[in-house]
Amino acid sequence: MEVEIIFEDETILIVNKPNNVLIHKSYYARNIKDETLLELVYKQTGLNLYPVHRLDRKTSGVLVLAKQKEQVAIFQALFNTNEIQKTYLGIVRGFVAEPTLINSPVKNPDTQVYKEAETYCKPLQIVQLNIPVHPYETSRYSLVELKPSSGRMHQLRIHMNKMSHPIVGDYKYGDRFHNRMFENEFNCHNLFLHAVSLSFKHPLTEKQLNIKARIPEDWTYLFSKFEWKVDI
Repeated sequence: MEVEIIFEDETILIVNKPNNVLIHKSYYARNIKDETLLELVYKQTGLNLYPVHRLDRKTSGVLVLAKQKEQVAIFQALFNTNEIQKTYLGIVRGFVAEPTLINSPVKNPDTQVYKEAETYCKPLQIVQLNIPVHPYETSRYSLVELKPSSGRMHQLRIHMNKMSHPIVGDYKYGDRFHNRMFENEFNCHNLFLHAVSLSFKHPLTEKQLNIKARIPEDWTYLFSKFEWKVDI
């Protein structure tokens, strides 16, 4: 598998992470034997890299990797102080009527402690399909832009489910009937959550970076089917 490199300088490498790829091996994913993102990028570049932040295995999109372990904390500080603007795209069940600020605590799976979390959700496109999904005779979906101002594990997935607009392809927090319909009708098996852009001032060069990751092929296919036109 070829990993798309979006940006590189002396300190960082920014990639477009594919769906269903772990960033690195972990205890929680010990049964997954596929190559990790770090292993794939090492095969391409020969570089041992260090993730600055995380994306779920099933989430695609922009990921920042540091070239030196001691520089990870410098870039992580930008995330911790909200100096990085993160933008995601999601395809969700139902019509999202208006922009919404979701301000709901999210439970840490390790400590079981709830922490404050905030996500801004903006609807971009909608579609109604003449495809029945239990218990309705038709099905409705929205393309949304999501901007988290915190970085809790599974935050976006939990927040969209809390709004009753779960992300398509999410088998942990989502709607299995809609997930199954996308598999059967469109042969789409992935989670439809994509980290589309990051904007930040490079802490070492002080250059403003506005990084965008193109959407995966299954997204392009659905945009065509749904007649969605979005400037990404």
